[in-house]
Order: sequence, then structure tokens, then C-alpha cells
Amino acid sequence: MSSRDEKVLCPSAPQEWHGATIFGVVLGTPEAPRVGYLEKPQPASEELLGLAGGVPTTQVMRISAPCAAERCANFISGRCGLIDHIVEVFNPVAEALPPCRIRANCRWWAQHGREACRRCPQIVTDAYASRVPEITIR
Repeated sequence: MSSRDEKVLCPSAPQEWHGATIFGVVLGTPEAPRVGYLEKPQPASEELLGLAGGVPTTQVMRISAPCAAERCANFISGRCGLIDHIVEVFNPVAEALPPCRIRANCRWWAQHGREACRRCPQIVTDAYASRVPEITIR
């Protein structure tokens, strides 16, 4: 992976990925989750991850990390297939762009721009009811 690739961020990464950063907290309900975006993303430290209190962190936090590209099962033909699926299946939940601090480097923004951002607030990486497929490293 080149240094350029490491600047492209996956906005739905597991905490184990190198460079993992918490950029949002899942609020709302399991049926209607909404991400609250942090003003300043924080490194995914043991202390912060521990705040999940035994719940899988990917159910209560949105974590970014350098995109795994070809090493990710959702990366198909040079694209993130997960955001392609999200844009196709989910309706937008935001009119204005959310106050996201990773947008400049976000893989989803690079692929779908506003349409990705308008859907992003409802995405939970490890969805309670399998609303969205998980990102899986090969």
C-alpha cells in the first residue's frame, strides 16, 4: 500500500485496523440510528474503546482507518462496494452535509460525494439487525 493509499480512510473500519480513529458515536435507536460526529476525531485507545461497556464498539462508535483496499472483502474492482450498496439501497437521512472531520480523506466521499454523506449518519458498522453488511478483511 502506498503512502497515498494510507491517506484514504475507510469510514466504517473495525477497531483492530492500524491507525483506527473514532470519529463518531452512534446515537438514536437500533431502528433509526444516527451518528453524532466528534468535533475532533480521537485515536481508538483502549480507554476510549472501553467506554463501549462490553457492547461491540462497532455498534456504538464509528471508526475510521486507512482503507485496506484489496485486502477488504468489500473492495471490488478498485472501489468500495459497501458504499456503492449503501447509496443504492438506503435513502438519504440528511439534507445538509454532516459535520464530518474525515470527509477530505474519506473513501465514501471520494466515490459518491454528497450522496454518501447524506446516508452516512444512519450507518452502523456492526448493525444490530444486519441492516448493512460488515466490512471483512480477507
